[in-house]
Amino acid sequence: MTHQVGGAETKASPKGRPAVGPAEPPAHQVPAHLRYLSLLVFVPLMGLATAGFGCISILCGLWDRSGRQQHAVARMWAKTMLTIACSPVEVIGREKLGQHPVAVYASNHLSYMDTPVLFAKMPFQFHILAKQGLWKIPFIGWYLKRSGQVPIEAGSGRSAIAGLLRGVAALKSGLPLMVFPEGGRAPDGRVRQPAPGCAFMAIRAGVPLVPLALIGTFEMLPMHVYSLRPRVLKIVVGDPISTDGLTTRDSEALTDRMFAAITDMYYRYAAIAPEEEPTMQERA
Repeated sequence: MTHQVGGAETKASPKGRPAVGPAEPPAHQVPAHLRYLSLLVFVPLMGLATAGFGCISILCGLWDRSGRQQHAVARMWAKTMLTIACSPVEVIGREKLGQHPVAVYASNHLSYMDTPVLFAKMPFQFHILAKQGLWKIPFIGWYLKRSGQVPIEAGSGRSAIAGLLRGVAALKSGLPLMVFPEGGRAPDGRVRQPAPGCAFMAIRAGVPLVPLALIGTFEMLPMHVYSLRPRVLKIVVGDPISTDGLTTRDSEALTDRMFAAITDMYYRYAAIAPEEEPTMQERA
């Protein structure tokens, strides 16, 4: 959930799936011309766009209680960010986005650019479940507060559950919810084991869980790298997973199904290969 849902990264992966434990971050060689472009063009323009659209969103928030106008401003901001970054986005499986008016959308998390990609290409208004700390950032935090986004603080079990229940209430209000269930950006570009919070919310609200895979944002702007590398990005939309007949005791099993779907979509299109499971001899 830009954005943690009460879980931490695990070292083991289910049998037959790509390993998701910590790995050494790969070295990123950024050409000199892209470093200078980022420093002198990309970053200043993105900062101005964020401040400008943030001010517009705050003004809209004075009268826009539904959040529609603020969401429209956020979409314009996101499209502007991608235009500045010279990175178009292709949506694979777009027809699946309109199958359910309300759902939990769960995506892998690779980069700061993940959020602009989702805001720019999702064709409907939605809420996001985000780390409480983001509410303290100027412009971004003001938008999150004014537009009714859902904060979560994963520091303790009680506060995490309270955040998840706020997410359930947001779903029951009639808007989809966008979640990054891994709890943070992947340092090595691989899919990590998600926490079960998004499955819990989907089951409690009685809505489907839709897996998403973001492709290319890691190569564009990975963790601890501050130079953009423009490229074509992708969003792959998976088949909605029904929660009919499930209870919150099924959250782990539903999370496993979501994780399998995201990993399958991601490694089918990504330039990064999954880590191999250790052999029995290596484990010994």
